[in-house]
Amino acid sequence: MATTTMTSFTFAAGRAPSVPTGPSFWDALAFSGPAPERINGRLAMVGFVSALAVEAASGGGLLSQAESGTGQAWFLYTAVALSVASLVPLLQGESAEGRSKGAFTADAELWNGRLAMLGLVALAATEYLTGAPFVNV
Repeated sequence: MATTTMTSFTFAAGRAPSVPTGPSFWDALAFSGPAPERINGRLAMVGFVSALAVEAASGGGLLSQAESGTGQAWFLYTAVALSVASLVPLLQGESAEGRSKGAFTADAELWNGRLAMLGLVALAATEYLTGAPFVNV
């Protein structure tokens, strides 16, 4: 079998170099896979900040935002965009841990996402129990 040497890599003639690939789509989305908690956490972080900003700007609470058609449309667009943006690098073989630098680590992102999920539940519970938005303008 003939071999060709190119810039310090040796390839067998007729064969392409192997490209590292990530998990399959279904493995990435499995219950214990790398995608579900990270995607849900990212959505929760965006949702928590957005909910507080809209409450402060308009006085409408989280539950009223969720009931409106505009709020549902924005949620759908954001969920699709963040899901695709999170899955594409993962399916190409990149990991969040590999891109961690300084204070922006993969573990910090997971914990921030978990806290944002709890924050959204707290916003909804506060509004439901008191009948008023958390941010009273």
